[in-house]
Amino acid sequence: MRLDVFTLVPDAFSWVRERRPVAAVLGSELELRIFNYRDSTPLTAGQVDDDPYGGGPGMVLRVDVVTAALEAVYGGLPEHRVVALSPQGRQLDQDLVEELASEPALTLLSARFEGFDQRILDHLCSDVVSIGPYVLSGGEIPALAVLDAVARRLPGALAEGSGEEESFSAALDGGLEYPHYTRPAEFRGWTVPDILLSGDHGRIESWRRGRVRSRS
Repeated sequence: MRLDVFTLVPDAFSWVRERRPVAAVLGSELELRIFNYRDSTPLTAGQVDDDPYGGGPGMVLRVDVVTAALEAVYGGLPEHRVVALSPQGRQLDQDLVEELASEPALTLLSARFEGFDQRILDHLCSDVVSIGPYVLSGGEIPALAVLDAVARRLPGALAEGSGEEESFSAALDGGLEYPHYTRPAEFRGWTVPDILLSGDHGRIESWRRGRVRSRS
């Protein structure tokens, strides 16, 4: 998969290259490219945003700036999936993650706060995705969330078997993972359920299945 991120804060993505799951698949299953809108802006002095028509506080990422960025990289509007990250979008869930992870190429667009010119969402994107009904200082955190969630679904991202039975997996029928315990078996009077210490793997499996939580 090739995943491209367009951003005003390219340094926000530096650390993720060095840590799993992204680091495990870079150069093999994942090609990650980061582009700064300012590098291709048609405006002077690196300007990328402007006051909104009709007045009001805040600045809005301009449609001509995003178009110029896409054309500089792709020579026009890309044919693959282009996702803008905005609280107005479709809620990111595991089903959508699986969709995105199956794409051969994916572009993520971030902006400051909620600041996309609506024409970017209407004409330059195939999807608008939200990580939650709240506003952040920029789209970099949502982009990192999508990148992490997608990367861990690529072959080799996780230790073998570790992603097969976790929250939202098919093995748990899309539910939330059962509770886990580890050593010590007793700490300050807080004990591990006896069944998990029994060695009876059939009963343990049944106990765990009974504690899978519905994601609803």
